[in-house]
Amino acid sequence: MSDTAGASSARPEGGRALGPGTGSSASGRARRRRRAVYRKPEGNITPDEAAAAELERFGEERPTALVEDARNILPIGSDSRSGEGNARYGRDAGAERSDTVILLRLSAGRRGATAVSVPRDLTVDVPGCRRPDGSRSEPVFAMFDSAFVVGRSSCAIRTVEKPTDIRVDHHVVVDFAGFKDVIDAVGGVGVCPREPDEDAGPGLPAGRGTPNGEQALGHVRARKALGDGSDTGRMERRQRFLGALAHTRGGNDVLLNPVRPYPVLDAAASSLTTDPGLAGPRSPYGLVRGLRDIPTEGVQFLTVPGSRTSGT
Repeated sequence: MSDTAGASSARPEGGRALGPGTGSSASGRARRRRRAVYRKPEGNITPDEAAAAELERFGEERPTALVEDARNILPIGSDSRSGEGNARYGRDAGAERSDTVILLRLSAGRRGATAVSVPRDLTVDVPGCRRPDGSRSEPVFAMFDSAFVVGRSSCAIRTVEKPTDIRVDHHVVVDFAGFKDVIDAVGGVGVCPREPDEDAGPGLPAGRGTPNGEQALGHVRARKALGDGSDTGRMERRQRFLGALAHTRGGNDVLLNPVRPYPVLDAAASSLTTDPGLAGPRSPYGLVRGLRDIPTEGVQFLTVPGSRTSGT
């Protein structure tokens, strides 16, 4: 993953344009339906204009994009207690933290994907960043999680880019409610915990099961109740869960059916904040469609520093 992705293309992920009017036999009514579908998630996804402005300010120091058609995406799981349904997961301490950060690499031609989990307590050089109140922080050597606390997504992106020399093309911030909605939209994800998980909402018994969104959120967030109680152990559990989600993706036709991705996108849209380039109506659809040809065995999970979890 030492090389970096090319600049964003005007075309959606996954090849030729899929916009209104595609296909010579499409009727005007079908084109209007496609336009309506494209617009459906647009009004709900929040474009991260502040991050875009901050990244543009430091554009000259960012890594150069090298590989055309490859994409590097930074999904960030926020532990914010604001927003509908999030307050039940604890008191709002006033500092939104990054509960999960993964650097996701989609190869050119979408032949494979690599997801690198970044531990929140990894000590790194955090650059001076713009705080939400407009003031600026000083550079500091601190835990990685502090980058998002201090300067939100743009600070986290710059903190990832500097040591890796990998340019982040897109970012997605999702809260607890958005995660639950996605899992419910795909009909749950099959897991097989070795021990009962009492933190998983109403509880998740040991053995094979298909937790709903609420149970899945508790399962991936549990720390002290499962395994050795470490953050690394929790990351490995999350990687196994994402691997199971990849299997679900391939098995229930979510991506192959041209309409099926929209319930998934709509389910999470109101809980998503993305770069402006990913917030438009065609971009998220194209990104999801672009994932459909990646074989499950072509997905691998890594952890910084140095362990691997298979996507199969």
